[in-house]
Amino acid sequence: MAKIKKIGVLTSGGDAPGMNAAIRAVVRSAYYYGLEIVGIHYGYRGLMEGDMSPLGMRSVSSIIQRGGTILHTARCLEFATPEGVSTAVETARSNGIDGLVVIGGDGSFRGAKELSEAGLPTIGIPGTIDNDIACTDYTIGFDTACNIAVEAIDRLRDTSESHNRCSVVEVMGHRAGYLALDIGVASGALAVLIPERECDLKKEIYDKIEAHEKSHYIVVVSEGCEISSAQVAKLIEENTGMTTRLTVLGHIQRGGAPSALDRVNAIKLGYRAVDLLYKGIGNRVVAIRSSELIDYDIQEALDMKKTIPEDLYKIAQIVSM
Repeated sequence: MAKIKKIGVLTSGGDAPGMNAAIRAVVRSAYYYGLEIVGIHYGYRGLMEGDMSPLGMRSVSSIIQRGGTILHTARCLEFATPEGVSTAVETARSNGIDGLVVIGGDGSFRGAKELSEAGLPTIGIPGTIDNDIACTDYTIGFDTACNIAVEAIDRLRDTSESHNRCSVVEVMGHRAGYLALDIGVASGALAVLIPERECDLKKEIYDKIEAHEKSHYIVVVSEGCEISSAQVAKLIEENTGMTTRLTVLGHIQRGGAPSALDRVNAIKLGYRAVDLLYKGIGNRVVAIRSSELIDYDIQEALDMKKTIPEDLYKIAQIVSM
């Protein structure tokens, strides 16, 4: 592989708190290794269209604490075709880019794999609040999204207690329940409903409400569940007689300053991505396992299957009794 002299960085898919910290780490690591670097705007669409600009040390000097992504992000259906990948590679080469860092989720990694196979060495950094990437313990944004939701639920608990209500809270997570499970445990929820597990509403909610002597309850529902959060709220009120209110937290979980954990993880992963490209290594996903920085072949990472931690799910059932 020819020596890499200039790299690009882009963010793809849904935004996640900590992406800016990762961008900053990529830029400063590139300067450390003597590499030129450009920021590519609006993900793979920007790569195809040549929407990019140089990134300097000062341009990332005050972004570590900011949510979202200064490079913006977008989904691009055109890129998911052989012609789109070819256009992206040609555009990168015409702009002197011979290595790329992609910050995003598994869909973004599939694009990174295609680019690597087409001759543009690419490294993926896991950035998604869903934490549904199997090769890494934590994805950028997960910790912050959990903290935001827990803080919101703490506030809801105050008003639920004042009115003797049950609060059903819908949280994000796409088709995965990792976010909901951690939020439910951390907020002391009566029940946590996730896509990966069937829920017996009578056993897990109605009977517990009738057996407890509390005046208020919290039920956390992942947005990917087969039964909707609105249905859950309606059924709780119908079957227990308890006034029930639904709160959908929505995209508020994506915004705000990233937590210290998300910043540190983003910086570590950003550095490792540039280090690999500097060494002439592409087609990898960087990850954190047991607090160690590691990397995987992109296809190997995509083939891994992540499962709900049974111990945490069991704990959630026990402590809610």
